[in-house]
Amino acid sequence: MSLKTRLIIIIIFSVGLLSADFRNIPDIVTKVGTCAGNWLKLETGTRAIGMGGAHVAAGNGIYAAPYNPASIGFIQGSDSFFSRSNYVAGITHNVLGYATQLTESDFVGFHLFYMDSGDMDVTTVENPNGFGETFSVTGLSLRGIYTKILTDRLKIGFSLKYLREQIYTTYMQSFVVDLGSNFDTGIYGMVLGMSVSNFGPQVEYKGEGLEIVVDPELDPDEKLSRITEKFSLPLTFRLGLKNDVIGPNSEFLNMGDAHKLTIAVDGINALDYTVYGTMGLEYTWNNMASVRMGTHLGHDTAGFSCGFGVETSGIILDYAFVNYGVLDNTHQFGIGLAF
Repeated sequence: MSLKTRLIIIIIFSVGLLSADFRNIPDIVTKVGTCAGNWLKLETGTRAIGMGGAHVAAGNGIYAAPYNPASIGFIQGSDSFFSRSNYVAGITHNVLGYATQLTESDFVGFHLFYMDSGDMDVTTVENPNGFGETFSVTGLSLRGIYTKILTDRLKIGFSLKYLREQIYTTYMQSFVVDLGSNFDTGIYGMVLGMSVSNFGPQVEYKGEGLEIVVDPELDPDEKLSRITEKFSLPLTFRLGLKNDVIGPNSEFLNMGDAHKLTIAVDGINALDYTVYGTMGLEYTWNNMASVRMGTHLGHDTAGFSCGFGVETSGIILDYAFVNYGVLDNTHQFGIGLAF
């Protein structure tokens, strides 16, 4: 079986996977609520969000590192990105990233993500309505990224990520690894992307909030810490395809740099969720203005998304919107700088 035949089979299988009715999968097989650090699955990157999160193959900068660390292998020179998102229930998250090209085939970067739930009242059995003290839930991830161009068609990426979650006086922290690749199949302009995220050890919550007062005869410090259960992190596998159906490198309709239409589809399998899909498209005019839309297939809350972007003199301004159904809508603003 030739390489092209194998790739065609993979493409047909991937499209069939995304076309399936994922909601027919029995709820009994799901593992919802069994993993820690679920904020690690939040979609980031304004361009990616506008395209429904279908970005494991379509990413082309530091903003896309959470989907595929190989994405920074497309930059020329240096690339930076900042975004702020107003998520549901008063939650906000911010992203800051930077990547640079070391040689013709070597790239490095960092990506910082910070989430904040906003203030909530501390309550007790005696004070169920609170007593004036507040707390928040925060999540932080900081990753260092390295990407290598192996051939003119294949890029591979690796990131080492430190993460920490704080809930009042309780916390967990760990180091995990992300791996990814981006492969130009050479078949009608199809690009295949794959990644594995959050690969690492189980985590355990610790901190003052888990300490209990005991008899000083049992413990001179008068405090013992509860031994808590260990939890897995949301290990996530992504497989996706991207194609420029219109554009200067299109196999279908070449209209130069004036018009470009990109279509992307992803299949996503997280440890604590059923398989679901995302798909999106982006139209770009003269490498200056872009409009985007996308959707989530088989996801319990996320649905339609859209956005737009403007680029001039290396400055990129982006906006994205997502409908989360009963959880309301979200808005994200981003700014990028290529130099």
